[in-house]
Amino acid sequence: MDAKIKQLLETYQRGFPLAVAPYQEMAEHLNMEQEAVLETLKSLQQGGVVSRVGPVFNHRKVGFSTLAAMSVPEQDVESIAALINSYQGVNHNYEREHHFNLWFVVTASSIEEVTQIIVDIEQRTAIEVMDLPMEAPYHIDLGFI
Repeated sequence: MDAKIKQLLETYQRGFPLAVAPYQEMAEHLNMEQEAVLETLKSLQQGGVVSRVGPVFNHRKVGFSTLAAMSVPEQDVESIAALINSYQGVNHNYEREHHFNLWFVVTASSIEEVTQIIVDIEQRTAIEVMDLPMEAPYHIDLGFI
């Protein structure tokens, strides 16, 4: 792995800059051009080395969230996943090989808003959403370098 790429990953896998121009800030810190930072991150994502670039927020400090799961007919997974992804508060939407085959996280500013998103998804899909709110928080540091 190129030394600049390794430095980029080591420096910013934790501590992503919360700034108006975070990539410019990263570039200046690494003595790179912003375009080079963006191209490197894009290349790492396309190559499957990096799956996501951006901050991770402690949802308990900024709102509420829940893990949700649905049992979706195989022929409808793609269209229902697209519908679920259209909600601003939804992330980590993924398919699993299980009876409950579509899993996602709903985050919002209030528990009522989380509940409303779930109810809306149920009404729009005619499929029940299993709501699995967190009972105890666990911090798993997924730093890899």
